[in-house]
Amino acid sequence: MGINKQDSGKVFFNGNDISELQINERAKMGISFAFQQPVKFKGITVYDLIRLSSEKDISKKEACQILSKVGLCAKEYVDREINASLSGGELKRIEIATVAVRNSNLTIFDEPEAGIDLWSFNNLIKIFEEIREKTKGTTLIISHQERILNIADNIILLNNGKVEKVGKPKDIENAIFTKAPCCKLGGEI
Repeated sequence: MGINKQDSGKVFFNGNDISELQINERAKMGISFAFQQPVKFKGITVYDLIRLSSEKDISKKEACQILSKVGLCAKEYVDREINASLSGGELKRIEIATVAVRNSNLTIFDEPEAGIDLWSFNNLIKIFEEIREKTKGTTLIISHQERILNIADNIILLNNGKVEKVGKPKDIENAIFTKAPCCKLGGEI
C-alpha cells in the first residue's frame, strides 16, 4: 500500500510503476489493505466507514448485509460509533467489512484471523471465498493459521523475510510443517 517504501527496486501493479504513489492513489487503482491491528476512526459510525470504503454509495441495508456476513448483528452495529467500546474482534470484523465492499483488484489481509473467535473464523473463510468470486482479483492473506491453507490457491512460504518456496498447498505442505530450528538451544525442537 505504500505505507513503507521498498528498500530497492520498483513496485508494479497491473503493469504500472506504483513505487512513488501515495496510499490513496494506490487505493484508487484497486488495492485494499486490512491491518493486523485495525485502525480506529474515532467519531465516525460503522455505516459511514463502510459507505466511505465502498466504491459506490451503499444503503444501510447493504451495509447491514456485509456486517452480518462478518458475524456482527447489523442492527446493533450499523449506527454505532467506532470508539474504545468496541473489542479487538469487533474492530477486526468491521475492517474486514470495509475491505470486502471495495471490490478491489488486489486485497491484502495481514493476519485477518487475529482477534477472531473460532465461530467467526468460518465466516471469515466464506468472506474470502466471496471476495475471490465477486472480484476475480487477487487476495493475499498473510497468516500463521494452517486453516487458511484449505482455501489457498497458492502459498508463498517466507522464512526470515526471504521466499523459501512457492506452490500449491499440497506441494509445499511438508516444508510448512517441518520442525523449525530452536534458536536459543541451537538444536531442533
